[in-house]
Amino acid sequence: MRRAVAHVHRHLQIHEWPLRSRREALEKAAVLLAEQSARFAGIIAAESSKTITEAEREVRRCIETLRLSAAASGELVGETLGFEDSMAGGNKIGWYSRKPVGIVAAITPFNDPLNLVAHKLGPALIGGNGVVLKPSTRTPLTGLAFVRLLLEAGVPTGRIAAIVTGPGVSNALITDTEVDLISFTGGPATADRIAAAAGSKKILSELGGNNATIVCADADAQAAAKAIVAGAFGVAGQNCLSVQRVYIHISLFENILEQVTSGTKSLTTGPKFDRTTDVGPLISEAEARRVEEWVEEAKAAGGTVHAGGQRRNAYYEPTVLTDVPSDCRVIREEVFGPVVSLIPFIQVSDAIHEANNTAYGLQAGVFTQSVDVAMAVADRLHVGAVVINETSDVRIDSMPFGGFKKSGVGREGVRHAVREMTEPKSTIINLGEQPRWQSLGGLTETS
Repeated sequence: MRRAVAHVHRHLQIHEWPLRSRREALEKAAVLLAEQSARFAGIIAAESSKTITEAEREVRRCIETLRLSAAASGELVGETLGFEDSMAGGNKIGWYSRKPVGIVAAITPFNDPLNLVAHKLGPALIGGNGVVLKPSTRTPLTGLAFVRLLLEAGVPTGRIAAIVTGPGVSNALITDTEVDLISFTGGPATADRIAAAAGSKKILSELGGNNATIVCADADAQAAAKAIVAGAFGVAGQNCLSVQRVYIHISLFENILEQVTSGTKSLTTGPKFDRTTDVGPLISEAEARRVEEWVEEAKAAGGTVHAGGQRRNAYYEPTVLTDVPSDCRVIREEVFGPVVSLIPFIQVSDAIHEANNTAYGLQAGVFTQSVDVAMAVADRLHVGAVVINETSDVRIDSMPFGGFKKSGVGREGVRHAVREMTEPKSTIINLGEQPRWQSLGGLTETS
């Protein structure tokens, strides 16, 4: 890892890589990925827990992320400094432009092993940085294949390195003095350890969520139920935007519970490469056992299982719960598994309070036919994004992405990440004490 960082650092000091060439390399990478989409989808499905259809969807998103990264070359502009409008300006002029921070350490998780890598590498590279990638040890092959594709597209070998595993590798990366910025996606506990070890380095972190959806009394119950099922069980719930808690007005509760239960029972749990599969396995049997333990805890505390609640090896059936006490882990923490809890409410203010009553603040959904209610609820939810008449499980790759509280620091989303991974650098010219027009010498208005 130290050799990899030193290699990238040396290249940054010696070799120029013009912005035009950076843009062209990322544009070519998007074309190459489109040509190799079937191969990449196969790698993702083989080593991760995604079904083949979910893997194909991730490849399509990654192509978009690369295109957005190339287009983000337009973010690398500055503006003139207002010396003429300042008492301290004197006879000076100046401007600022955006410059790379240096070396970006990219540490990525297993659940989106291609697109989340692209969300770090694309903005870092278009910004002129070097990158050292540490992909998840559970899904390393996708990240390595992606790095190879970027090299094939024209990214210089000195601008990117990837180290997968080995004792102390992550610590060596985050503590290296030549690393200027750490971009991490994972859990809050790991983020705390990174921050403690990294010291004063700049850190961007996306740390997951415990996402709520509020279904108001005037909502379209059928649309809400369908969206809840889709948002709770995609990628077997291993999605930071997954719907985990649903607060439903009491007048709609039984209706939506019945529809969500029916929709959940209709899902097919099975092998990843079977195109009839809706829900694949979790990333490991240990993770399936953890989810099982949390659900059993909820049942012991009085929770009711309406669908699912059974584990088979690394598979955990999509599960619908009610009557779960608020201090249970399936309510309090991020489940990161195929489990959703439905909770009735009477007053919308109570639902908002409970939705906010978590250490996380990533995204939330609100179902209502009233614009006034939608705007009022959205304003009071302490999260990074509120989705009206949809669940929390909505993201496009150009939007600013991140949350409040333990859900992270800074924002991803290509254009926003480019700004995070570059810094404004000012250039100031002192023209001297003589007014500028006097330097024209013999020139006069008449001449």
